[in-house]
Amino acid sequence: MAPYSAGVTVLALKLVITPLLIGGASLGARRWGPVIGGWIVSLPLTSGPVALFLALDRGPSFAASAAEASVAGNIAIVVFCLGYAGAARRGGWQVAIATAGIGWLAAALALQPALALPVGLVFVLAVVALAAGLRAMPGGAALRPASAAPAWELPLRMAVGTGVVVALTAAAPVLGSSTSGLLAMLPVIATVLAVFTHRRDGPEGAVGILRGVITGLFGTAAFLAVVSASVQPLGVVPAFGLAIVTVAVVQLVALAVLRREGAGRVAGRSAA
Repeated sequence: MAPYSAGVTVLALKLVITPLLIGGASLGARRWGPVIGGWIVSLPLTSGPVALFLALDRGPSFAASAAEASVAGNIAIVVFCLGYAGAARRGGWQVAIATAGIGWLAAALALQPALALPVGLVFVLAVVALAAGLRAMPGGAALRPASAAPAWELPLRMAVGTGVVVALTAAAPVLGSSTSGLLAMLPVIATVLAVFTHRRDGPEGAVGILRGVITGLFGTAAFLAVVSASVQPLGVVPAFGLAIVTVAVVQLVALAVLRREGAGRVAGRSAA
């Protein structure tokens, strides 16, 4: 009876915590515009809950391995963002999402050998890829409020994100830790937000979203690296507490960078 009760409790947490995180982030994105929206979406809204529930369901060792794979998955998201940004300016959102999706899959497959490396080295590779991707991204939209979104968009995001967390944690015993960790970095919420913004505000808005995503992923990579390195020696609660503090610090720095860049773009346009 105890295992059943514990399973029900964890499932209830998945169904409550995940949509609350995604809903709050989405509302913030609506208020502060596409660039800050991308930064918010890049928080570990899916990978964080996946890592937590894997630790509770499968144990710290499984969660550590999955979190390391998620660190590597940041590199695949960089490829996704660059693919979408490049295609968005030459075609519609359909072409952009197809290009980005193929890029993500190819990168995820190519990353398999890296999963055998120490998590510290994987983190360094992810940071280098994020920095290079941010430099390669074209300039996006300025920091401005987003256009009005349809009423059904927010519930859809919450439902999709929660579905991903529940499905991945349920399938983890079959998928294994590495595959579960990589799939936790599927850019589901970023995809939804980029496509809706692209349709509503054009390719510039979508590029702004994705630029914010890459900037915010430095914090997510740090969060996941801390979880991977500390969940076994420290335990679940201390490891995730330390990871939350880490991502908060890194995200504040990333937010300051975004605001400075946004102010620079606005000043440049005014001068022109």
